[in-house]
Amino acid sequence: MLILIAGPYRSGTGDDPAKMAANLNHLESASWPIFKKGHVPMIGEWVALPIWHTAGGSTVGDDLYEKVLHPTAGRLLKHCDAVLRLAGDSKGADNDVRIARERGIPVFFSVDDIPAAA
Repeated sequence: MLILIAGPYRSGTGDDPAKMAANLNHLESASWPIFKKGHVPMIGEWVALPIWHTAGGSTVGDDLYEKVLHPTAGRLLKHCDAVLRLAGDSKGADNDVRIARERGIPVFFSVDDIPAAA
């Protein structure tokens, strides 16, 4: 499965780059356990941030940021087989869960709940 890891990235950081980097690091911490189970982990920021930067983005929360970050996750969810929702307040991650449920995509709340690949 291609599994989107969803959780806080910008939320609660006050746009502090160090706090955002720590949040990304936390999201990434789930990637190895997912991979060990035989799946491919995906994080929306892995895709969205390079797009935003190459499009000329420079200020977190600017119009371009808003046009790229959350819509990227929505587009990725068209290709994902599941979502892993990590704990923590996050409007974007909550939206990912909402989209996944609307599309009938399984949502897991623990890596332990993700079945191993056949």
